[in-house]
Amino acid sequence: MNIKKHRDHPKLSGEYRWGDTIQLILLFVFLALWITDSFVLHFSTFLKDMIPDFIRVPLASIVLIAAWILARRGMMAVFGTEREKAELIKTGVFRVIRHPIYAGAILFYLGAILITLSLVSAAFWLVIVAAYTLIARYEERILAEAFGEKYISYKRKSGMFFPKVFKSSRTQT
Repeated sequence: MNIKKHRDHPKLSGEYRWGDTIQLILLFVFLALWITDSFVLHFSTFLKDMIPDFIRVPLASIVLIAAWILARRGMMAVFGTEREKAELIKTGVFRVIRHPIYAGAILFYLGAILITLSLVSAAFWLVIVAAYTLIARYEERILAEAFGEKYISYKRKSGMFFPKVFKSSRTQT
């Protein structure tokens, strides 16, 4: 597997080696599309005129605050705790979501889209969600290899990016 380890956190199981690079590229492309469409060309922002600011802005604010909370709590649980040995994190936000940092990022992009309702940005958001899903699945294979049945059981009880409504009793890999 193509795994990246953290020098400052050797007890972590690892992550996809190119995950950070992919996330930065997605961020820069999204911002370029969003800014160009939303504030320069206005190519696909016609819906903004149909939905007033007093609806869009508070809704976007709620989504952005949720994004910040998820990402911060996820980062604190992963990088803000010293560990004796590698362990599966199942506390805090990780009780219900396996990838809260990625969920926070996905919600950040959605919040930005809600502010201007750029359809070009919304279309690219689908690419972002797909990329985060692929990165998360890769990292889940790393975790399944490291923790075996313990991780498989945890995976059945928690959602990838959002809490599960229905818990699965079947075995997943």
